[in-house]
Amino acid sequence: MIELAAREARAVWAAAMFFTRLPLPSLPVLLPEDEQRATGWWPLIGIGVGAVIAGVWWLAAHVLPGSVAVGLALAAGILFTGAMHEDGFADVCDGFGGGRTRERVLEIMRDSRVGAYGAVGIVMLLGLKWQAMTALRPVLLPGVVIAAHALSRGAALAMTAALPYARTDGRPAQRMTGVSGARLAAGALVALAPLLLVPPAARVACLAVTAATWAACLLWFRHRLDGYTGDCLGAVQQITEAAILMAALATL
Repeated sequence: MIELAAREARAVWAAAMFFTRLPLPSLPVLLPEDEQRATGWWPLIGIGVGAVIAGVWWLAAHVLPGSVAVGLALAAGILFTGAMHEDGFADVCDGFGGGRTRERVLEIMRDSRVGAYGAVGIVMLLGLKWQAMTALRPVLLPGVVIAAHALSRGAALAMTAALPYARTDGRPAQRMTGVSGARLAAGALVALAPLLLVPPAARVACLAVTAATWAACLLWFRHRLDGYTGDCLGAVQQITEAAILMAALATL
């Protein structure tokens, strides 16, 4: 039991090191298994990111107009994560928008430069999130934001179990290792837990839009790539997060 707890603590630490820009000291020995298991803790990282965004918004809203407070909160979230998921979304916009073949899509997504599709996509995405958060009633915003970040990362985690990794480099396609059924179940519980912060009227809508967005992304990635990449997971997280915010807004 102690060994299991220590192993999972290492995985959580690895997840925080990889998915945030927290100045954490590196583990003495970071094993490949730690990085693989870290994937299962994405929803927990989402709770932390959502809490940071909600906290910045709460502090800023005391002295600034609501829309400005939301802008600062979104900026804090981007700084906290290093824009990792936003970058993945932009790459997917460029790749899927500009590539006709599977190989060309993967080639474009590997390019670090942002093209027209990526630039327009990220502006539209951030604008939608900004507007949705601004329109939410202040008393509801923190819970909805935390739930959106946890659920959207849960959707990304589920994608790793449903599709193989698309960049095979000549090797047979493989699903991500280290993500067992038990780990997926634990990740799902963590992702669902923040729904308790959301009014009952919005819970079903948030779950429904998460499932619908995940299914749409799954079909899209399967059709174009027959798999997923790290950029695809970032896109799933960003699209699902925005969809949850809008679903909550529509029902509250």
